[in-house]
Parts: sequence; structure tokens; C-alpha cells
Amino acid sequence: MARNVSTRRKVVMTAVAWVIAILIFFPILWMFLTSFKSEADAIASPPQFLFFHWTTENYVEVQSRSDYFRHFFNSVVISFGSTLLGLLIAVPAAWAMAFSPTKRTKDVLMWMLSTKMMPPVGALIPIYLMFRNTGLLDSRVGLVVVLTLIDLPIIVWMLYTYFKEIPGEILEAARMDGASLSKEIIYVLTPMAVPGIASTLLLNIILAWNEAFWTLNLTASKAAPLTAFIASYSSPEGLFYAKLSAASTMAIAPILILGWFSQKQLVRGLTFGAVK
Repeated sequence: MARNVSTRRKVVMTAVAWVIAILIFFPILWMFLTSFKSEADAIASPPQFLFFHWTTENYVEVQSRSDYFRHFFNSVVISFGSTLLGLLIAVPAAWAMAFSPTKRTKDVLMWMLSTKMMPPVGALIPIYLMFRNTGLLDSRVGLVVVLTLIDLPIIVWMLYTYFKEIPGEILEAARMDGASLSKEIIYVLTPMAVPGIASTLLLNIILAWNEAFWTLNLTASKAAPLTAFIASYSSPEGLFYAKLSAASTMAIAPILILGWFSQKQLVRGLTFGAVK
């Protein structure tokens, strides 16, 4: 009897998981299908799911109208650059908070997290003016800096959580063996926290890749990433759904592929320290 109940529970949970997965994935599937439709089929009512005239003209026109690979290169530089710079800053900060805490450590962590609750538009004008005066407008360096600062609280919080799971006695043993602070972080702490660091890196690459507010307001053409590439298909004349879907598919495909191949590492890092 207990076995039958357990089997039914597994079947129900599996079915629920599949339903949720399909609901989450359906908008992406619909966008992908729309990218192969003509503009007339894209706005047809009732919607046409599979039985329509398939065409690749949207992809050809998108590539001829915009330089996809330039936007793609900008996205790679900005997302990977801001993530690596954030890790260089966050690893020592998270180490200090995890292994040398003070009475104000939790207050600092909460303050850092609270900065993510501020509406970005509230800081747009001063940042825009600073970038204009320093020549960082429409530059990859400027976007790397601003995205690093935006995502730094998340990076520090995640690394702090992972580092707290590492026994402090191991670091004390390294110090007793004569390890300097830099060697302690590089050769002892970092290898033990590889799953957590990897998941933090992957998550922040995704966040930086998908960032739209700052990339649209601080770039024009030179440093415009794929988010600006997508936005260029919204015009005063209206939305061209088929071409917009093609541009969106081209923009999200690289990060979807990265997430697919790194999903095991991402899950392992996000559950790091959950089971003792």
C-alpha cells in the first residue's frame, strides 16, 4: 500500500513538473516558430501553430539590416568582462565577510542587497552625466563597469553563502603551514568553492547578457549588445512580430546553449552545501 502511494506521488509530481516546464518553455517555442512565419502569418487570427508557410526570409533580412555578429561580440565582452571583474572584487570581499566577520557584517550584506531594490531609473541621470563627462558613453568599458556594480551584491551574497559552508579549520591549517593571504584564497579557498564560483559565474553571465535597461540607455551603436539589437525592431510604425522573433531567437540562442551545456554545473553549484 505504501509503495503504491509512493508510486502515485512520483507520477503526480512528474506530471506537474512536465506541465510547469511546458508552460515555461512555450513562449520560447512560440517565438521560435513565429520567426519562420511571414508577417501576415505572425498576426493571423486564430494563431497558426505548425501549419503555415515556413520561410527563412526574416533571418536573412535581420542579418542584412543589422550586424548581428558585432552585437554578439559586444554582448560577449560585456557579460564575460563584467562577471570576471565582479568575481575579482567579490571573492576577497566574501572571504572577509565569511571568515573574518564583524558586528556589522550582516548589516553590510543587507545594505548591499537593498541596493538591488532601488529602481534603476533613479540612478540613470547621475550615471549618464558621469559617463558623458568621462567619455564612457557608448563604450564596452563603461557597460562592463556599470554591470559589474549592478550585479556585485548578488555575486558577493552567493559567494558568501558558499564560503560559509567551507570549514574554517582548513584555512587555519593553511595559515599554520605558512600560507599567505593571497595563497590562502587562490590555492585553498578557491579550489574548494569551484562549484559555487562556477554557478555564480554562469548566473551573472546570464544576468549581464539579458540586461536591457542600462544597455539601451548608455549605448547608441558602437557598444550596443544584443538587447539593443532586439529593441531596434520596435519602431513607431509598429512591431514586426516575425522579424522581432527572428532577432530575439538569434539573441537568446547563445545563452540558451550555454545554459543547456552547463546545467549540471549550475545545479551543482546552486545546491552546494545543501546536503551535509
